Amino acid sequence: MKSARILGPNEPLAVSESETPKPQGKQVVVKVKSVGVCHSDLHLWEGGYDLGDGQFMKVTDRGVKYPVTPGHEIAGTVEEVGDGVSGVSTGDEVLVFPWIGCGECPACRAENENLCDAPRSMGVFQDGGYSDYALVPNSKYLAKLDGVNLDSATSLACSGLTAYNAVKKAIVNSPEYLLIIGAGGLGLMAIQIAKAISQAKIICIDNDDKKFDTAKKMGADFVVNTNVTGSISSGGGTPSEKIISISNGKGPDSVIDFVNAPQTVKTALAVLRKRGNLVLVGLFGGSIELSLVTIPLKSITIQGAYTGNYKDMVELIELAKKGVIKPVISKRYALDEANTALEDLKARKIIGRAVINP
Repeated sequence: MKSARILGPNEPLAVSESETPKPQGKQVVVKVKSVGVCHSDLHLWEGGYDLGDGQFMKVTDRGVKYPVTPGHEIAGTVEEVGDGVSGVSTGDEVLVFPWIGCGECPACRAENENLCDAPRSMGVFQDGGYSDYALVPNSKYLAKLDGVNLDSATSLACSGLTAYNAVKKAIVNSPEYLLIIGAGGLGLMAIQIAKAISQAKIICIDNDDKKFDTAKKMGADFVVNTNVTGSISSGGGTPSEKIISISNGKGPDSVIDFVNAPQTVKTALAVLRKRGNLVLVGLFGGSIELSLVTIPLKSITIQGAYTGNYKDMVELIELAKKGVIKPVISKRYALDEANTALEDLKARKIIGRAVINP
């Protein structure tokens, strides 16, 4: 099989040939038809995360070992199964749940493998889908797609799954106004999901006007450009003033930050209403100084959202089957173009999501 592998941080991905694996026991070999190009792939390629204050967390400190085949948003067909497999058959179109855990920690026992203490995620800690074929450790990590477009399905394993988890956390207080920061792939997915499972009026903010037409098509009720003042339909003033004005002068009840950079978090805290709920998702990195007294005085909740569990993914597939959510796939690449795909993502040339079709 042919794979595009990361040899080391910031090194070009190398396309190489290797033996196609043979499944044993409950293992399944999936012929990869489509694999998403995700920002997490960028962090893996760059070698880590910016923690702010000059600190950098290396992925190798988290247990990543190079070389590794990236790609955790894997959709394809079952090619071959081990002798202990049940529930799937050769030829089935499937989506892979990549957030595989140790199976023993409290999170895994609660069926939240995405929050495992010793994760074994595909495309991160073990080889993933930038390849012709992917070896899935157990058939229980496969979900049948039953007609969902394979390119579109890829995002349901990560970006869509993350957005779904974030939206579910953001709507526990039944928000009248929900602010979504970032109109990229995750933000656009979150807009659709929030429209489907809540009654919230959705405000979407970004610093790129080009994204707003798509955001509105996905269901955003209001848009605000954080780099522009006085030039959009919501009226004059600073971006924060516009957001507060839109939400009846009180600020949004919940905010989901799909960027999670110092400035976006500052904006979120500045506009969040009393008793508000802030969900941090993005891995842009950095740090902020926090006015501690405002947290209890406003009685706000700040929490993180990291992907979702297998049950969440199945629920999300059902929404996709009903046509409630429609992932936006804007670019497609061949496996040999994996480096170009990551460079384009890094340069913010991709609106929505991009996939590699091996």
